[in-house]
Amino acid sequence: MFKKFLLYIALLSVPLFADISLDHKIGQMLMIGFHGTTATSDTQICKDIHKYNIGAVILFDYNPVNKNKPKNIATKKQLAKLTKQLQACSLDGKLLIAVDQEGGRVQRLKSKYGFYGKFPKAANVIKMDQSQIRSTYEKMSKELKSVGINYDLAPVVDLDINQNNHVIHGLGRSFGKDPKIVAQYANTFIDAMHAHGVLTALKHFPGHGSSEGDTHKGFVDVTNLWKKKELIPYKILNHKADTVMVAHVFNKRIDTKYPATLSKKTVNGLLRKELGFDGVVITDDLQMGAIAKKYTLAQTLQLAINAGDDILLVGNQLDPRQVKSTKTLVHIIRSLVKRGAVKEEDIDKAYARIQKLKKIL
Repeated sequence: MFKKFLLYIALLSVPLFADISLDHKIGQMLMIGFHGTTATSDTQICKDIHKYNIGAVILFDYNPVNKNKPKNIATKKQLAKLTKQLQACSLDGKLLIAVDQEGGRVQRLKSKYGFYGKFPKAANVIKMDQSQIRSTYEKMSKELKSVGINYDLAPVVDLDINQNNHVIHGLGRSFGKDPKIVAQYANTFIDAMHAHGVLTALKHFPGHGSSEGDTHKGFVDVTNLWKKKELIPYKILNHKADTVMVAHVFNKRIDTKYPATLSKKTVNGLLRKELGFDGVVITDDLQMGAIAKKYTLAQTLQLAINAGDDILLVGNQLDPRQVKSTKTLVHIIRSLVKRGAVKEEDIDKAYARIQKLKKIL
């Protein structure tokens, strides 16, 4: 009996996922953007997915290097083939393949590539009746799934509370000012996506609707504009949401030092402990100006992991001169773990959440 007890104690001391390499656990935390319309076995992205066990990729149509050529999306047939190739590269066949497909200005699957491409923006969706809304989003979901997209970085649950906001209000990306109504529309969106096996992301926590700046370009302080009611959609949907995307907004009332993405008080504190969300947290693109202009890549990755973020999004989309390789990202995070700047226990927690999410697929 005593030997069994000692064995039990010994098992408790074995790190979680001890049979999985650190690099492979880190790889699952990465969402990588890449250039290319194919992913045959000899391409860099395929090699990286296989070697580092990359958990997710993000696809874009616009090519920042050459606007006359597509980055990842050219035609329906090509995209379906690309996603099939990407899955074949992955070790578990459950690679998260993501796009931003909200409707309105933000839809990657455009008419010129052979897709429907006319999904309405949120500000117009709210003028429709519930059956129309559901059928609209089910059509969107079905189209995504038909070409192998299994993760939509939507819906937006930001509140339309600042008329000077160019990023949310100006583009009609919000379902309105009332947080309960916004949550209701977002719920319909999520159900429609789930009907065809597509995962979703509520964005942009803890609220981008009150902002006046654009985090793509630089530092955005919402301290004096942000309202607590911007949290309500997340509270209502905390058990429904597959993932939550954290914004790069800075709010002194939540954290006096760091923007939301890199803030432990915001992610592990406000989102997880106070609002009760225990699912996967994904960052907004870590190459956006609000982060990249203020922090080094190593600082960004360290702070993001320590904050409680699970998926680290590096889109390689905003600046062609700043493309980050998977090898570099894995190497930096491994070094952070080795020198104790990041705990392997936090890598394990993120890995466990991501594996749980993938079981839905």
